[in-house]
Amino acid sequence: MTKKITEEQVAGVAHLARLELEPEELAVYTEKLGGILEYVDKLQELDTEGIEATFQVVPMSNVFREDESRPGLSVDEVLQNAPERSGDYFKMPPILESEDAG
Repeated sequence: MTKKITEEQVAGVAHLARLELEPEELAVYTEKLGGILEYVDKLQELDTEGIEATFQVVPMSNVFREDESRPGLSVDEVLQNAPERSGDYFKMPPILESEDAG
């Protein structure tokens, strides 16, 4: 069973995805999505009885290291390259302007 997708359906999906498609693009994507659906139909015809589902084709394992507590940098080390500092903090120019500022 070939599932036919219409330009209206593709336009609806594009709208939901907040995509603006030109008429030429709509025709191209309708054809491409139709081809994908035909391929899915072919896959549906395959007998997969007794075949275990494959989630990962390449064996993978995570390599984690143990968490180790280590001393951090001192305030002076952290701020040694700061252009300006105010006590134990970086001094930054203001990034928001107040409406009262004049």
